[in-house]
Amino acid sequence: MLRNSLLITLCCLLFTCSFAQVPDSTTQVSLITVGPGDDLYSSFGHSLIWFEDPARGLDASYNYGSFDFETENFYIKFLRGTLPYKIEKIPLAPQFHYWVRKNRSVTQQVLNLTVEQKQKLYALLEENYRPENRTYHYRFFYDNCATRLQDMLIAACGDALRYEGYARESMTFRQWIDRYAFRQKPWADFGMDLAIGKPADKTATPMQATFLPDNLMWAFEDAKIVVDGEEKPLVLSSYELYNATPRPEPGFLTPMVFFWALAFLTILLTWWQKRNQKISFTYDKILFQITALAGLILLLLWFGTNHEDTKWNWDVLWASPLLFFIALKLSRKKKSTSLSLMLIVYTLLLLAGTINLDKHNQVLIPILLTLVVRIYYINTALPKIPES
Repeated sequence: MLRNSLLITLCCLLFTCSFAQVPDSTTQVSLITVGPGDDLYSSFGHSLIWFEDPARGLDASYNYGSFDFETENFYIKFLRGTLPYKIEKIPLAPQFHYWVRKNRSVTQQVLNLTVEQKQKLYALLEENYRPENRTYHYRFFYDNCATRLQDMLIAACGDALRYEGYARESMTFRQWIDRYAFRQKPWADFGMDLAIGKPADKTATPMQATFLPDNLMWAFEDAKIVVDGEEKPLVLSSYELYNATPRPEPGFLTPMVFFWALAFLTILLTWWQKRNQKISFTYDKILFQITALAGLILLLLWFGTNHEDTKWNWDVLWASPLLFFIALKLSRKKKSTSLSLMLIVYTLLLLAGTINLDKHNQVLIPILLTLVVRIYYINTALPKIPES
């Protein structure tokens, strides 16, 4: 008898817990938008969908920005763009406290959804959370933590949703990145600009612009939804759960300052060598090998990874690996017959590389100027060196 009573009690508890996890009219569904953080991976913010119903024991946030550091060959897969990302389901509070410690703003938008829409959205997210569906191929511009939530909302609401994406501004993917990284992380912005290729210069459509969590937040703010035949705002109410304190300005040594200083010092060195008829290629060997190494990395990103946005990168023209061979051939005691031909070829590549002048917020100008000055110096010094 006691055993039967315990069994019945257990079944009731399981039923109650199962029932409590199904959203109803008292369940609040919100889009949570987290502002940028100091770490490079958090530079563009984060998005989650949160189901909250304390009376029913429901506290579940879903986000598509999780990955496992224990993944086999983690760093190789990360660099090659094959690292699997996955959806994560956890209560909101632990994450919120972490974001506050990291000084990241947190905004909540309560969504105006019917019970059926809440349940369908919940079911879609739960289906994605199943172990066999949990991982996906992350694509920074086209399939990430923000775009996945957009897709889920559209699927859950269907024709009742009047949603255009982020239509307040129109910019290229590169310009969107610059908006977030150019001022706060100028060196990271320069590195990202260097790494991504021509595909990033396409203008993002309103639906594509929501790859940034802040844009997704504003897209939700502008969206409408039909409720009982009447068009109403998708967002019922918004709350600033935490407002980050202003971050310090970046240091003085930005890429622009550094490369203009390098160009100025290069011009001074070249002037001094020309005036005193000094022939030395030590500086050129260092400069060329560093530049060629950068070009080799760009080629690896282009041809050796699955990152679709690092292809067609024309910075490999001025950062050509050909500079490795030029550096090897440079000598003040003798000149190679092939060196002049390589210099001609590289000069043409360098001139062609000027097509990317606008790519790096004008930082490319002093870089190209530095290379042009040293190519000029080498060409004027070569006639004074005997043939090998």
